[in-house]
Amino acid sequence: MIELIDIKKSFGKTEVLKNISLQLDAGQSIGLIGPNACGKTTMIKAILSMVIPTEGKILFNGNNIIGDVAYKNHIGYMPQIGRYPENMSIIQVVNMIKNIRKYSGQIDQELWYAFGLDRVSDKKMRTLSGGTTQKVSATLAFLFNPDILILDEPTAGLDPLSAEVLRDKIIKERKKGKLILITSHLLNELDELLSHVIFMQDGEIILYKTIEDLYAETGEAKISKAIGNLLKSIMK
Repeated sequence: MIELIDIKKSFGKTEVLKNISLQLDAGQSIGLIGPNACGKTTMIKAILSMVIPTEGKILFNGNNIIGDVAYKNHIGYMPQIGRYPENMSIIQVVNMIKNIRKYSGQIDQELWYAFGLDRVSDKKMRTLSGGTTQKVSATLAFLFNPDILILDEPTAGLDPLSAEVLRDKIIKERKKGKLILITSHLLNELDELLSHVIFMQDGEIILYKTIEDLYAETGEAKISKAIGNLLKSIMK
């Protein structure tokens, strides 16, 4: 579905991505983890065409994404920090995105109602807490039934109940065969969500494994412990 081929990205003299090659397929739910400034966000922005690689190419269903605007209609993106027009209400923002997308299919309003946004839809964006803004971002990411979901620290700022609602939604969409890419620093929240895990460091992929292989190699049953044990052996 999405293929990254020998991707490099530099900002000035700083090389942020180094020869990244990946095949990301439908039905996978992939945790993208690593320390701050390891290249996770840059890689996501490259997939979204928000950053143009210095070298290499990115393919969507075999076609180069450069110059292709339509492929973005297949992606639902939840940024870590959503920024919206402050003077618009929640419902106005949703309707604006609907108009921009020109989506003619059936929209997915499950999170809209599960988060109770229908009850506060007239509130201005500038008055919202960080958690409620996250709920708006999550709702928009799932709204158009995308084939691909890219969720950047999706539970950051959410209360425990809302975080569980979002986790359940991610699991449900994974079962539909969608490609899901999740970044998170809270590894304990990734249990039961993932089929694969990617660990990045210094712009490189240190490991890319199925969760089954990860657990089998480490003897652990939790992602946080399994990753920790495996990295210790790699870094020796």
